[in-house]
Amino acid sequence: MKPVGARCSPTPATVPTVSGGMSAWRFVLTFGVVSLLMDFVYEGARSITGPLLAHLGASAAVVGVVTGAGEAAALGLRLASGPLADRSRRFWSWTIAGYVLTALTVPVLGLTSVLWVACALVVAERVGKAVRSPAKDTLLSHATAATGRGRGFAVHEAMDQVGALLGPLTVAAVLAVTGDDYAPALGVLALPGLAAIALLAWLRARVPDPVAYEIPAGNPASDVAVAKPVRATLPRAFWVYAAFTAATLAGFATFGVLSYHLVARHLMPTATVPLLYAAAMAADALAALATGWLYDRFGGHVLVALPILSAAVPALAFTSTVWICVVGVLVWGAAVGVQESTLRATVADLVPAGRRATAYGIFAGIMGAASLAGGAVTGALYEVSVPVLVTTVGAVQAAALVLLWATRSPTESRS
Repeated sequence: MKPVGARCSPTPATVPTVSGGMSAWRFVLTFGVVSLLMDFVYEGARSITGPLLAHLGASAAVVGVVTGAGEAAALGLRLASGPLADRSRRFWSWTIAGYVLTALTVPVLGLTSVLWVACALVVAERVGKAVRSPAKDTLLSHATAATGRGRGFAVHEAMDQVGALLGPLTVAAVLAVTGDDYAPALGVLALPGLAAIALLAWLRARVPDPVAYEIPAGNPASDVAVAKPVRATLPRAFWVYAAFTAATLAGFATFGVLSYHLVARHLMPTATVPLLYAAAMAADALAALATGWLYDRFGGHVLVALPILSAAVPALAFTSTVWICVVGVLVWGAAVGVQESTLRATVADLVPAGRRATAYGIFAGIMGAASLAGGAVTGALYEVSVPVLVTTVGAVQAAALVLLWATRSPTESRS
């Protein structure tokens, strides 16, 4: 086990293939294309969630609660989907089902004119992420054992963000052409969704059992350990790491609140908000690649960047100066990049394969509760006082830094 804060070992130069003849890197890259297409879908929708809900009559507090609840659903429900995926070992089925739910939900969101229906659809789209993520991350974790945890997850995340860049740009273009009509702007996202499902089905047929990347053929003891979920408790290092992550996210603003500020204060027209979100996703990709490489080289020390970035977001993004707000949103994107790549790589290193989907589910559940708190607190404090919001977030992130420092105490081996 590579403990949080420890330097990681170099990745072997030899990358194995599986029965379908696909190398680990090709598997990661193909899965990256799937994620690119699906990010095209749901990040395109998320880029206008704040303005869409505001258009239907939502206040900043409602936007904060709904977007926070969406993230809580995306993360908290993994408490169930992770263990279920481990028990059933049907990782591909869970992955495909989650992607299908998202692909169906997003186009419908643009057709509703009722606030509560829109709120329900926003949360439902995030439920799709909850269904697929522990299983998907487990599939990827097997391949990244061969490519290098940090690099493998970072490249996958960077490809995610290509889609997260294209989706908002497409939505912005359609909004501009149609005069802010949300129906065609979200309806066009059905096309990449269908393409993603088709590619995912093909990948499953080619690589039905990606565990072969991590567990060499002819190793019966290892094969049995992965074939059956491990009943041992999760390592203490995992729980300490999860507590640090929760503290960080409890003071992290959602993009829904950030975009609400930009539109409500008349700092940016609605059609421009997706462009800014696209720029944030580009920052996400760059931060993921940088921290992924640094993680493989230096280990969990790189995580110190997350509380620092998170504390800077409200101090910059909730000002009344456009260019400073833009910088704040880019910093927000960089923080998300660290969350989506290096945090996942660390979990894979802390937990054995037989319990990994469960660990991803529990970790996400903790993150979900923290995200709900972060969305609700930042949305509510925004309506009270921006300086109070900035001070509160700064204090929470300072506490997270202290907790991260505490993880440098003696570590435990894997259970």
